[in-house]
Amino acid sequence: MKSNPIISIIMPVQNTEAYLKVCLDSIIDQSYQAWELIAVNDHSTDLSKKILQSYAKQDDRIKTIDNPSSGIIAALVHGHKACSGRFICRMDSDDIMAPTKLNELLGPLLEHGAGHVASCGTVYFSEAFQLGNGYKRYADWINGIVESGDYWSDVYKECVIPSCCWMVHRSDFESIGGFNSNQYPEDYDLCFRFYQAKFQIIGVNRPLHRWRDRADRISRISDIYKDNRFFDLKVDYFLAIDHQESRPLVLWGAGKMERTWRKD
Repeated sequence: MKSNPIISIIMPVQNTEAYLKVCLDSIIDQSYQAWELIAVNDHSTDLSKKILQSYAKQDDRIKTIDNPSSGIIAALVHGHKACSGRFICRMDSDDIMAPTKLNELLGPLLEHGAGHVASCGTVYFSEAFQLGNGYKRYADWINGIVESGDYWSDVYKECVIPSCCWMVHRSDFESIGGFNSNQYPEDYDLCFRFYQAKFQIIGVNRPLHRWRDRADRISRISDIYKDNRFFDLKVDYFLAIDHQESRPLVLWGAGKMERTWRKD
Protein backbone atom coordinates (compact mmCIF):
# COMPACT_ATOMS: atom_id res chain seq x y z
CA MET A 1 0.00 0.00 0.00
CA LYS A 2 1.71 3.18 -1.19
CA SER A 3 -0.05 5.61 1.13
CA ASN A 4 -0.35 3.27 4.13
CA PRO A 5 -3.56 4.86 5.44
CA ILE A 6 -4.41 4.22 9.07
CA ILE A 7 -7.13 1.68 9.82
CA SER A 8 -9.00 2.26 13.07
CA ILE A 9 -10.06 -1.00 14.73
CA ILE A 10 -12.78 -0.40 17.33
CA MET A 11 -13.08 -3.17 19.92
CA PRO A 12 -15.42 -3.30 22.94
CA VAL A 13 -13.99 -5.41 25.76
CA GLN A 14 -15.91 -6.93 28.65
CA ASN A 15 -14.59 -9.83 30.74
CA THR A 16 -12.72 -11.68 28.00
CA GLU A 17 -9.41 -12.23 29.79
CA ALA A 18 -9.34 -15.88 28.73
CA TYR A 19 -9.28 -14.94 25.03
CA LEU A 20 -7.94 -11.40 24.93
CA LYS A 21 -4.23 -12.10 24.48
CA VAL A 22 -4.84 -14.37 21.49
CA CYS A 23 -7.08 -11.71 19.98
CA LEU A 24 -4.55 -8.92 20.52
CA ASP A 25 -1.71 -11.03 19.15
CA SER A 26 -3.71 -11.67 15.98
CA ILE A 27 -4.02 -7.90 15.48
CA ILE A 28 -0.35 -7.21 16.19
CA ASP A 29 0.63 -9.95 13.73
CA GLN A 30 -1.28 -8.43 10.80
CA SER A 31 0.62 -8.22 7.53
CA TYR A 32 -0.65 -4.64 7.23
CA GLN A 33 0.83 -2.67 10.10
CA ALA A 34 -0.65 0.84 9.72
CA TRP A 35 -3.47 0.43 12.20
CA GLU A 36 -4.65 1.72 15.55
CA LEU A 37 -6.67 -0.31 18.00
CA ILE A 38 -9.22 1.54 20.13
CA ALA A 39 -10.00 -0.94 22.90
CA VAL A 40 -12.95 0.22 24.99
CA ASN A 41 -13.12 -1.45 28.38
CA ASP A 42 -16.81 -1.85 29.23
CA HIS A 43 -16.61 -2.18 33.04
CA SER A 44 -14.74 -5.49 33.04
CA THR A 45 -14.46 -7.18 36.43
CA ASP A 46 -11.73 -9.63 35.43
CA LEU A 47 -8.16 -8.96 34.27
CA SER A 48 -9.14 -7.62 30.84
CA LYS A 49 -8.24 -4.01 31.62
CA LYS A 50 -4.80 -4.97 32.97
CA ILE A 51 -4.11 -7.06 29.88
CA LEU A 52 -5.05 -4.13 27.65
CA GLN A 53 -2.86 -1.73 29.60
CA SER A 54 0.08 -4.14 29.44
CA TYR A 55 -0.21 -4.45 25.64
CA ALA A 56 -0.66 -0.68 25.26
CA LYS A 57 2.63 -0.08 27.09
CA GLN A 58 4.41 -2.30 24.60
CA ASP A 59 2.68 -1.00 21.43
CA ASP A 60 1.62 2.63 21.10
CA ARG A 61 -0.83 1.72 18.34
CA ILE A 62 -3.03 0.23 21.05
CA LYS A 63 -5.16 2.76 22.89
CA THR A 64 -7.24 1.58 25.83
CA ILE A 65 -10.08 3.72 27.17
CA ASP A 66 -13.00 3.18 29.53
CA ASN A 67 -16.63 3.26 28.50
CA PRO A 68 -18.14 6.25 30.38
CA SER A 69 -21.59 4.71 29.94
CA SER A 70 -22.41 1.01 29.64
CA GLY A 71 -23.30 -1.47 26.95
CA ILE A 72 -21.86 -2.41 23.59
CA ILE A 73 -23.38 0.44 21.56
CA ALA A 74 -22.10 3.06 24.00
CA ALA A 75 -18.66 1.41 23.88
CA LEU A 76 -18.65 1.49 20.08
CA VAL A 77 -19.74 5.13 19.99
CA HIS A 78 -17.03 6.11 22.47
CA GLY A 79 -14.43 4.14 20.52
CA HIS A 80 -15.40 5.88 17.30
CA LYS A 81 -14.93 9.28 18.94
CA ALA A 82 -11.36 8.33 19.87
CA CYS A 83 -10.26 7.00 16.48
CA SER A 84 -8.23 8.88 13.88
CA GLY A 85 -7.95 6.47 10.94
CA ARG A 86 -9.10 6.96 7.37
CA PHE A 87 -10.80 3.56 7.47
CA ILE A 88 -12.97 1.91 10.13
CA CYS A 89 -13.55 -1.69 11.11
CA ARG A 90 -14.71 -3.51 14.22
CA MET A 91 -13.30 -6.39 16.26
CA ASP A 92 -14.64 -8.51 19.11
CA SER A 93 -12.23 -9.20 21.94
CA ASP A 94 -12.69 -12.97 21.93
CA ASP A 95 -12.22 -13.45 18.17
CA ILE A 96 -9.18 -13.89 15.94
CA MET A 97 -8.09 -12.11 12.75
CA ALA A 98 -6.46 -14.02 9.94
CA PRO A 99 -2.95 -12.55 9.37
CA THR A 100 -3.91 -10.86 6.09
CA LYS A 101 -7.37 -9.64 7.08
CA LEU A 102 -6.68 -5.89 7.23
CA ASN A 103 -4.61 -5.95 4.05
CA GLU A 104 -7.20 -7.90 2.06
CA LEU A 105 -10.13 -5.73 3.16
CA LEU A 106 -8.29 -2.47 2.58
CA GLY A 107 -7.18 -3.28 -0.99
CA PRO A 108 -10.64 -3.16 -2.62
CA LEU A 109 -11.56 0.04 -0.78
CA LEU A 110 -8.45 1.81 -2.09
CA GLU A 111 -9.18 0.51 -5.57
CA HIS A 112 -12.90 1.38 -5.73
CA GLY A 113 -13.10 4.46 -3.51
CA ALA A 114 -15.94 5.83 -1.40
CA GLY A 115 -19.42 4.32 -1.46
CA HIS A 116 -18.10 0.80 -0.96
CA VAL A 117 -17.88 -1.65 1.94
CA ALA A 118 -15.40 -4.53 1.94
CA SER A 119 -16.66 -7.72 3.56
CA CYS A 120 -15.10 -11.13 4.10
CA GLY A 121 -16.00 -14.68 4.97
CA THR A 122 -15.90 -16.11 8.48
CA VAL A 123 -15.30 -19.36 10.35
CA TYR A 124 -17.08 -20.21 13.60
CA PHE A 125 -15.01 -22.09 16.13
CA SER A 126 -15.21 -23.19 19.74
CA GLU A 127 -12.65 -24.70 22.06
CA ALA A 128 -15.20 -25.60 24.74
CA PHE A 129 -17.94 -27.53 22.95
CA GLN A 130 -19.06 -28.80 19.58
CA LEU A 131 -20.63 -26.16 17.37
CA GLY A 132 -24.32 -26.50 16.67
CA ASN A 133 -25.59 -26.97 13.14
CA GLY A 134 -27.29 -23.57 13.25
CA TYR A 135 -23.99 -21.73 13.57
CA LYS A 136 -22.40 -23.85 10.87
CA ARG A 137 -25.30 -23.16 8.51
CA TYR A 138 -25.10 -19.43 9.20
CA ALA A 139 -21.36 -19.37 8.45
CA ASP A 140 -21.92 -21.38 5.25
CA TRP A 141 -24.70 -18.97 4.25
CA ILE A 142 -22.52 -15.92 4.90
CA ASN A 143 -19.63 -17.39 2.96
CA GLY A 144 -21.96 -18.22 0.07
CA ILE A 145 -23.10 -14.60 -0.06
CA VAL A 146 -19.48 -13.41 -0.05
CA GLU A 147 -18.71 -15.75 -2.93
CA SER A 148 -21.72 -14.67 -5.01
CA GLY A 149 -21.51 -10.98 -4.11
CA ASP A 150 -25.32 -10.85 -3.98
CA TYR A 151 -25.67 -9.23 -0.56
CA TRP A 152 -28.82 -7.16 -0.75
CA SER A 153 -31.13 -9.88 -2.12
CA ASP A 154 -31.00 -11.61 1.27
CA VAL A 155 -30.80 -8.62 3.60
CA TYR A 156 -34.24 -9.28 5.11
CA LYS A 157 -33.43 -12.92 5.88
CA GLU A 158 -30.57 -12.35 8.32
CA CYS A 159 -27.59 -10.05 8.82
CA VAL A 160 -25.57 -10.44 5.61
CA ILE A 161 -22.50 -8.63 6.97
CA PRO A 162 -21.43 -9.92 10.41
CA SER A 163 -20.15 -7.39 12.92
CA CYS A 164 -16.43 -8.06 12.49
CA CYS A 165 -16.39 -8.86 8.77
CA TRP A 166 -16.47 -5.37 7.26
CA MET A 167 -14.28 -2.35 6.59
CA VAL A 168 -15.45 1.02 5.28
CA HIS A 169 -14.16 4.50 4.52
CA ARG A 170 -14.50 6.57 7.65
CA SER A 171 -16.24 9.34 5.68
CA ASP A 172 -18.90 6.86 4.50
CA PHE A 173 -19.27 5.42 7.98
CA GLU A 174 -19.89 8.84 9.47
CA SER A 175 -22.24 9.86 6.66
CA ILE A 176 -24.72 7.18 7.81
CA GLY A 177 -24.40 8.04 11.50
CA GLY A 178 -21.65 5.63 12.55
CA PHE A 179 -22.64 3.64 15.60
CA ASN A 180 -25.10 6.31 16.73
CA SER A 181 -28.18 4.15 16.85
CA ASN A 182 -30.02 2.58 19.77
CA GLN A 183 -31.31 -0.25 17.59
CA TYR A 184 -30.33 -3.79 18.48
CA PRO A 185 -28.94 -6.02 17.12
CA GLU A 186 -26.43 -3.28 16.33
CA ASP A 187 -24.59 -5.18 13.59
CA TYR A 188 -27.81 -5.84 11.67
CA ASP A 189 -28.85 -2.21 12.12
CA LEU A 190 -25.55 -1.04 10.62
CA CYS A 191 -25.96 -3.51 7.77
CA PHE A 192 -29.38 -2.02 6.96
CA ARG A 193 -27.91 1.48 7.00
CA PHE A 194 -25.26 0.36 4.50
CA TYR A 195 -28.17 -0.93 2.39
CA GLN A 196 -30.21 2.26 2.81
CA ALA A 197 -27.21 4.35 1.70
CA LYS A 198 -26.88 2.16 -1.42
CA PHE A 199 -23.28 1.27 -0.66
CA GLN A 200 -21.82 -1.40 -2.90
CA ILE A 201 -20.42 -4.40 -1.06
CA ILE A 202 -17.17 -5.93 -2.24
CA GLY A 203 -16.88 -9.51 -1.10
CA VAL A 204 -13.39 -10.81 -0.34
CA ASN A 205 -13.96 -14.51 -0.84
CA ARG A 206 -11.80 -15.79 1.99
CA PRO A 207 -12.57 -16.62 5.64
CA LEU A 208 -10.50 -13.80 7.14
CA HIS A 209 -12.23 -13.77 10.52
CA ARG A 210 -12.44 -16.50 13.15
CA TRP A 211 -15.63 -16.06 15.17
CA ARG A 212 -15.52 -17.69 18.59
CA ASP A 213 -18.63 -19.34 20.00
CA ARG A 214 -18.89 -19.75 23.77
CA ALA A 215 -21.66 -20.42 26.26
CA ASP A 216 -21.57 -16.92 27.76
CA ARG A 217 -21.40 -14.99 24.50
CA ILE A 218 -23.61 -11.91 24.72
CA SER A 219 -25.65 -12.84 21.66
CA ARG A 220 -26.58 -16.09 23.43
CA ILE A 221 -27.55 -14.69 26.84
CA SER A 222 -28.74 -11.11 26.37
CA ASP A 223 -32.34 -10.06 25.74
CA ILE A 224 -31.13 -7.41 23.28
CA TYR A 225 -30.53 -10.18 20.74
CA LYS A 226 -33.87 -11.97 21.08
CA ASP A 227 -35.74 -12.96 17.90
CA ASN A 228 -38.35 -10.20 18.22
CA ARG A 229 -35.58 -7.57 18.01
CA PHE A 230 -34.59 -8.94 14.60
CA PHE A 231 -38.16 -8.87 13.36
CA ASP A 232 -38.82 -5.33 14.60
CA LEU A 233 -35.63 -4.14 12.93
CA LYS A 234 -36.56 -5.75 9.62
CA VAL A 235 -40.04 -4.23 9.66
CA ASP A 236 -38.74 -0.75 10.48
CA TYR A 237 -36.24 -0.78 7.63
CA PHE A 238 -38.62 -2.45 5.17
CA LEU A 239 -41.18 0.30 5.75
CA ALA A 240 -38.48 2.97 5.44
CA ILE A 241 -36.71 1.58 2.36
CA ASP A 242 -38.71 -0.87 0.28
CA HIS A 243 -42.40 -0.62 1.16
CA GLN A 244 -44.64 0.67 -1.62
CA GLU A 245 -47.98 1.94 -0.35
CA SER A 246 -49.62 1.10 -3.67
CA ARG A 247 -48.93 -2.60 -3.15
CA PRO A 248 -50.69 -4.82 -0.57
CA LEU A 249 -48.71 -6.42 2.25
CA VAL A 250 -49.04 -10.18 2.73
CA LEU A 251 -47.89 -12.04 5.84
CA TRP A 252 -47.02 -15.57 4.73
CA GLY A 253 -47.00 -18.40 7.25
CA ALA A 254 -49.15 -20.00 9.94
CA GLY A 255 -46.66 -20.77 12.70
CA LYS A 256 -46.65 -19.44 16.26
CA MET A 257 -44.45 -16.46 15.42
CA GLU A 258 -46.52 -15.53 12.38
CA ARG A 259 -49.73 -15.61 14.44
CA THR A 260 -48.13 -13.32 17.02
CA TRP A 261 -46.94 -10.89 14.35
CA ARG A 262 -50.41 -10.85 12.74
CA LYS A 263 -51.94 -9.80 16.07
CA ASP A 264 -49.36 -7.02 16.39
